[in-house]
Amino acid sequence: MRIAGPSPLSNLQLLTYGLPGLPLAILLLPLFITVPTYYADDLGLGFTTVGIVLLLARMWDVVTDPLIGILSDRTHHRLGRRRPWLLAGVPLMVLGAWALFRPAADVGWAYLAAATITLYLGGTMVMLPYTAWAAELSPDHHERSRIAGAREAALVIGTICAMAVPALFGVDRAIIMDGTAIAILILAPVTVAVALMTLPDPATPRIATRPAFRSYERLWTNRPFRQLISAYFVNGVAYGLPATLFLLYAEHVLGRPEWAWVLLIIYFASAIVALPVWLAVSRRLGKRRTWIVAMSLAAAGFWPAALLGEGDLIWFILICIWTGTPLGAELVMPPSMQADVVDLDAANNGVTRTGTLFGLWGVATKIPLALGVGIAFPILGLVGFSGDAATNGPISLAVLAGLYGLVPVLFKLVAIRLIWSYPLDAT
Repeated sequence: MRIAGPSPLSNLQLLTYGLPGLPLAILLLPLFITVPTYYADDLGLGFTTVGIVLLLARMWDVVTDPLIGILSDRTHHRLGRRRPWLLAGVPLMVLGAWALFRPAADVGWAYLAAATITLYLGGTMVMLPYTAWAAELSPDHHERSRIAGAREAALVIGTICAMAVPALFGVDRAIIMDGTAIAILILAPVTVAVALMTLPDPATPRIATRPAFRSYERLWTNRPFRQLISAYFVNGVAYGLPATLFLLYAEHVLGRPEWAWVLLIIYFASAIVALPVWLAVSRRLGKRRTWIVAMSLAAAGFWPAALLGEGDLIWFILICIWTGTPLGAELVMPPSMQADVVDLDAANNGVTRTGTLFGLWGVATKIPLALGVGIAFPILGLVGFSGDAATNGPISLAVLAGLYGLVPVLFKLVAIRLIWSYPLDAT
């Protein structure tokens, strides 16, 4: 499935495309790991309240992601289709991040909802065109994996940088929240500006204006799209649950909260080291098989986490290495496959709707992560789990361990089944 086209991007262009991934990663990790626990425990809003608020706030993305996808496809500006959206989205994202990560001590659920919705809207205006842009920088099947790999490598490196400070200095959650806001304020405008100035925004034919719902009316009959986005959604829940519960698991199950950030660094560093290997594997096995192998390895290595307890730190380090190793493939293969689905959709419909399809892709990325909070926190509230370790009994700890280690494996198995017969691939 190779299509004649321009030369591969240079290493410098790959670097500049990946740069905005650094602040996005610094934002995303605390957003899903630190923010829920900080608002629920440190600020006293409660696990059930925070879980419901964050889940409902994410429902806004069901509207904004597809809408921004359609509008960005229809944007025709001298700066291009994707650049104007990134320029407009960065200030809103910075504003939302500043509000969410620097709250007063007495804020309530309404403040959390407003700050989160503002950040989500700005983040969508940046992340969705940024991701769609990668599919348009090259028409080549394997070059797209290389481009997606540059973005995901930057995201993982940014994640490791975000974890390095608390891992080295042991700062508390309040300082992590402040540091995240300051980092986004500085890095987001700079890295996005560099990418906008150095990368092309390829021109594409104008898309005929039609009612928004008609932009999606044929998508569900597109079997590769249906299989891919379904599997990606389900696999996203498998990541959303442990991401949400990680700090609680490290503190209350392992009894080693001071090791939490070091463990995350080990996990993501394993992904970085293994990513070039997975890119080479995908050229031989194809993207679908590579993703299936990666999900299978992750599922096989993660379930023992449900059986661990206090003092089992070494075993959990081994789990972090095992499950971190396939992470690179799980991050890179699905969006690279989605770019191929864009080509199929264009061939079937006569227009290129990259942003439109990636709008739905954004929903399938964000809602599963929100479901992690929306599922886990209310369940923990029902079984009487508390941030105070002294009040948690064996049942609440067992539920926490099961939600963290067992339930994600079940979701991964479903995702593997959904993508098993995916037909659009090349080796």
